[in-house]
Amino acid sequence: MEFVTLNTGIQLPIIGSGTNTFGKVDRAYMGEINGDTTELQDAIALGYRHFDTAIAYRNEAVVGQAIKESGIDRSAFFITSKIPGTKEYTQDTEAVKKGVHASLKALDTTYIDLYLIHHPWEDLEEIVAVWRVLEDYVDQGILKAIGVSNFEETELRYLLDHARIKPAVNQIESHPGKWNDEIITYSLENEVIPEAWGPLTKVSEEAQAVLTEIGNAYGKTWAQVILRYQIERGVIVIPKSHNKERQALNLALFDFSLTAQEKATIQAL
Repeated sequence: MEFVTLNTGIQLPIIGSGTNTFGKVDRAYMGEINGDTTELQDAIALGYRHFDTAIAYRNEAVVGQAIKESGIDRSAFFITSKIPGTKEYTQDTEAVKKGVHASLKALDTTYIDLYLIHHPWEDLEEIVAVWRVLEDYVDQGILKAIGVSNFEETELRYLLDHARIKPAVNQIESHPGKWNDEIITYSLENEVIPEAWGPLTKVSEEAQAVLTEIGNAYGKTWAQVILRYQIERGVIVIPKSHNKERQALNLALFDFSLTAQEKATIQAL
């Protein structure tokens, strides 16, 4: 595994696992929580230590349970969760605190490695007010790092201008056809590490064909080529799979490198 060093000095694995359909009936995002930790246990056995969840996913407790069941010390894991950008969690200091403590309880942990504002909203001053509460939890050591998700340049710039603690991560949608290059570049320029959610989604057949041809030279799949492209440009990836074999493939990215021409071809998809 390779690691990215956040602006806090903390290191996190550059590959993690998304979890938004884990522990749910029919593996559906809105499915009822069934507490099944099978996919998480498979991922842990393969070597995954970075897991991404959120209050909105309703399955923080499933992630926490899987970590307990693994028998591996909590300190070996990097857990990301997120507080929703909705009034229930943002309207005042107590609402923010309620969210943080709900996450801690569900995950059954005394600290969270990275805590994100899940998405922005129009009131930028209120975003800063929420951020200041999260900063207090960093001061207490309860949140080791804080960041944002789905922030565009306007929102991220405003937060950077008003924050005492700089966001460590900006988790954004990034995949072929929607690389989101501008916000990735802006984030990197400001020492905010970009993280791609849904990195293997919405890939057209045409794009798959191009990526497969590139991958054939290395004995890699089109999906591995996408993930390698992202990590080579400094983007954390959190692919998600319920299949153990594909989980393993998503980790097998460190035995090849893309040429400049290949990266240019991928960037143009």
